[in-house]
Amino acid sequence: MFLRRSAPVVVRCTSTGLRQRLSTVASPQPQKLEDFRTGESNPVRHNQSHLSRFYTIPADVRKQIFAHGGFPKTYEKQIKTFNEACLMVRPAAVELIGHLNSTDFRRPANRFVLYGEDGAGKSMVLAHLLHYGFCQEFVLVHVPWVPNWMKRAKETAISGTREGCLDLPLDGAAWLVHFKSQNAPLLAKLDLKVSRDYVWSKRETTPAGAPMLELIDHGINRAKFSCDAIAALLGELKEQSTAGRVKTMVVIDGFNAFFHPHTRILTENKVRVTPDKLTLTRPFLDITGADWCNGVCIVAVDRMALTEDRME
Repeated sequence: MFLRRSAPVVVRCTSTGLRQRLSTVASPQPQKLEDFRTGESNPVRHNQSHLSRFYTIPADVRKQIFAHGGFPKTYEKQIKTFNEACLMVRPAAVELIGHLNSTDFRRPANRFVLYGEDGAGKSMVLAHLLHYGFCQEFVLVHVPWVPNWMKRAKETAISGTREGCLDLPLDGAAWLVHFKSQNAPLLAKLDLKVSRDYVWSKRETTPAGAPMLELIDHGINRAKFSCDAIAALLGELKEQSTAGRVKTMVVIDGFNAFFHPHTRILTENKVRVTPDKLTLTRPFLDITGADWCNGVCIVAVDRMALTEDRME
């Protein structure tokens, strides 16, 4: 077998048109961004010029913020289908971002309520604002959907700290896992400490000066105390935000479920429990008050948050 080296092929352009065509083939033009997209993926810089366009949330950020909820189920299916999380820049989000960018956080916490028809995009606006808060290094206090506690509680238990009230231990522990997933890196960076002793039982305490992550982990590992741990955590965040050690963003979807006349949880006597008799209700209502600063509260009210008989 003989191998002969081929002479190099030389193409000489004798025509200007041919030269231009070959040049185009050799160095392809950069792909133009579709008109319905925006290349600005930082929500802090979103403004009127980005309205009605879609931006992409980076995969690592999406995993940290929304791993345990925050997107409608139909949208989560679309993320899996297209392997991408794109949010439309909506007017309500741009308006709120403008307010937040100009807010004096030394004053009492501003509170905003989103409302509108079913499917208008309230939950997606909240997701957009969560991404904003993440980029601005707010500690996120996020409840993806309050009615999950009122309609589909995993377990109930008689509260040991509030007479006549019920704990939701498994739901409380799940929420703490969600909170830790969203905020653990920031909490470690800020090195926040609890301000007082928390006594859970004769042998279990979280001493003053312990890392805030230790308080969170105790509520996760000992679900029995998860609701009390949430109350302690939210109280600490209010105090430490007011002291200027941290900024806190509260985002709650289905907020009006806290004020419904009753839940679908039954007592031993088959009587429906009212929301105020759940130990999870008070801490989240307290943190949406205006008696603290260096934070913001954004909630959405929704007809779907009501129980079935009320929706009719």
